[in-house]
Amino acid sequence: MGNKLNILIIFALILGFCSCKKSTPETQSAIIDYTKIEIPAFNADSAYAYVKAQCDFGPRTPMSKASQLCGDYLINFMSQFADTVYVQNFSSSLWDKTNVEGRNIVAVFNPEASDRIVLAAHWDSRSWADEDENEENHKKAIDGANDGASGVGVLMEIARVFRQKPNTQGLDIVFFDLEDQGTPSWAESDVEDQTDWCLGSQHWSKNPHYPFYTANYGILLDMVGFKNLRFTMEGLSMHYASSIMNKVWDIAASKGYSNIFINERTYPIMDDHHWVNLNARIPMIDIVQNDPTCSFFPFWHTMQDNMSNISKESLRIVGEVCLTTIFSNQ
Repeated sequence: MGNKLNILIIFALILGFCSCKKSTPETQSAIIDYTKIEIPAFNADSAYAYVKAQCDFGPRTPMSKASQLCGDYLINFMSQFADTVYVQNFSSSLWDKTNVEGRNIVAVFNPEASDRIVLAAHWDSRSWADEDENEENHKKAIDGANDGASGVGVLMEIARVFRQKPNTQGLDIVFFDLEDQGTPSWAESDVEDQTDWCLGSQHWSKNPHYPFYTANYGILLDMVGFKNLRFTMEGLSMHYASSIMNKVWDIAASKGYSNIFINERTYPIMDDHHWVNLNARIPMIDIVQNDPTCSFFPFWHTMQDNMSNISKESLRIVGEVCLTTIFSNQ
């Protein structure tokens, strides 16, 4: 994920030039008792195992063996539960003009349904631990247990349990590649608009898995497995999809998680939801770790972003909130 500096400028430009935006469904929190929404049981042990399985391949950096193996693993896993899995191969360039190949993975459930929800996370891990306290680690690749694998692990478990409760809800789960390969802090680059981040979502948002694809709304998960969870109402999410964010935060509060899903509006950040909102015009929110004492969480873009800092309880909380959101539409 990109840092939060230049996105403030980008956000100002968006507000200046966008005279309209796609409307979002109004929250029904006033008439829905979310505590009575029945959801399939989310298994935190399974979600944790899926996060670990990704990390066991090694850093999922562009065109590495670990990336190839992990991508194949994700495709095979999702194929067990989805009606269809699309593999979207694409080419892009990194901040230093290096050409790379990426793979977005899209799992489709109930493809005949016109009302659709899209859930997403990125599955690559950062090639450089450029925020590590030890300068010797700045050019080493990271595990990305929280920054990447945690969101994917939650969505894998959601995919596994989705059919346990009969439903007709259209659901698409997208794993974006090449999200976390933006300019390292130690490098110089002429990229000033942060388009060197979120390469997979930039491609998918302009070239969805089938023509004219749309969804009622979307939820992006990023860094959702840390032991000390803290989510705030991120600025871009509130601009594009405030009713969805309010609904998700209401659901979290109904489950007793208002100390985790904080009712606080915070700065906009560059993440995959930016491009989904801007290009695909699907209102998408970002559920992303926000630590007021540091950038996102203490081990962001460091060698310590590993399984030792992943909490099963955190994965369960996020999974249950997402499942309740999905099944509240039925």
